[in-house]
Amino acid sequence: MDTPPSPSREPTPDGRSAAERFGALVRRLAAEAGYDMTPGAGGQVALANAIGMSRSAVGRMLNGVTLPMPNQFEKIAGVLDTDVRNLLVAAGVISRDSWPEGVIPDVRSASSQSPLSPEAYADSWGITDPVIRQTLVGSIEMAIRLQRAQHTEHTTATSGAP
Repeated sequence: MDTPPSPSREPTPDGRSAAERFGALVRRLAAEAGYDMTPGAGGQVALANAIGMSRSAVGRMLNGVTLPMPNQFEKIAGVLDTDVRNLLVAAGVISRDSWPEGVIPDVRSASSQSPLSPEAYADSWGITDPVIRQTLVGSIEMAIRLQRAQHTEHTTATSGAP
């Protein structure tokens, strides 16, 4: 029985997998951030140390073999001085339209409104596949942000504030 390909390795319309697109973007951003990505120059090791990932994990990521874990995207974006949105789009986690450029979302947990965090919901449903889990958690977080924005707009409209 054949194993289905990982979603991060399935080709996209441009013929490259999400992992390949992501690796190319991170490699370019790392070079722009001053990491010498020439083989043997130490830039890959320095990048791994800055991100807090193993050198081999960074190598697989840069070579388009794997995507990072969801909890690593924000750190990678910070180290490379880029918007996490760019990384999520390149990784195929979200579409460009699902998170408009220039919008800074509130990514805090909704634990005050709900007894479970998005990760706990994924745990409670037994979602263990990293890509499916990342998609579910991202969808829940986006729904929370949209609900908060709608609530803010409604409150502003009914209070008469500008």
